[in-house]
Amino acid sequence: MKIKNWKLCLVADADFTAGKDLPALTLKAVKAGASIIQLRAKNLDAGEFLDLALRMSNILGPHNIPFIINDKVDIAQACKADGVHLGQKDMPLSQARKILGNDKIIGISVNTVEEAIKAETEGADYLGASPLFYTDSKKDLDPELGLKGLQEMCKQVNIPILAIGGINSSNASEVMAAGADGIAVISAILGADDISLSTQRLLKAVSNLS
Repeated sequence: MKIKNWKLCLVADADFTAGKDLPALTLKAVKAGASIIQLRAKNLDAGEFLDLALRMSNILGPHNIPFIINDKVDIAQACKADGVHLGQKDMPLSQARKILGNDKIIGISVNTVEEAIKAETEGADYLGASPLFYTDSKKDLDPELGLKGLQEMCKQVNIPILAIGGINSSNASEVMAAGADGIAVISAILGADDISLSTQRLLKAVSNLS
């Protein structure tokens, strides 16, 4: 599946939602307008991650939503996800491509223009530019990219860029104005009291709706 709508990616983080029904929460966001789902589970073992990925895949299937697995190429392959998102310290893009094939989506996390250019040159389908602003969802933070850094990155590459890190409905329109193709969020949706309403507000912000 190719991604046509990059505007709003929900990073469905199993650690952030520990003890809650993540597939059910994700489905609420999808019904409210989230256009991409990325499953993140840093602290689950392989069996738990796969079980969750299969549940997510079954729930998302009828909605025709691109489903991306964070970090784990083997999990992405096993649950027949649409692709994988890799960090700078994960499996090399070239090796992931050999395993998954050309039909799957591969995104790469980048923090600098140099990393962005390298990822595009090596065949990434999209970039996750992070952290845009301060966020406590990662323990090993790179320097904040900021709007100016994002703007420069967008000028230097020709593949879609999802910005992530500290983005909410108050600053999402600025992020899009800087050149991002979309935003990726965790707490702005999963930390909200009303997931549907929060998703709708984000979608409104990234769509420049009044």
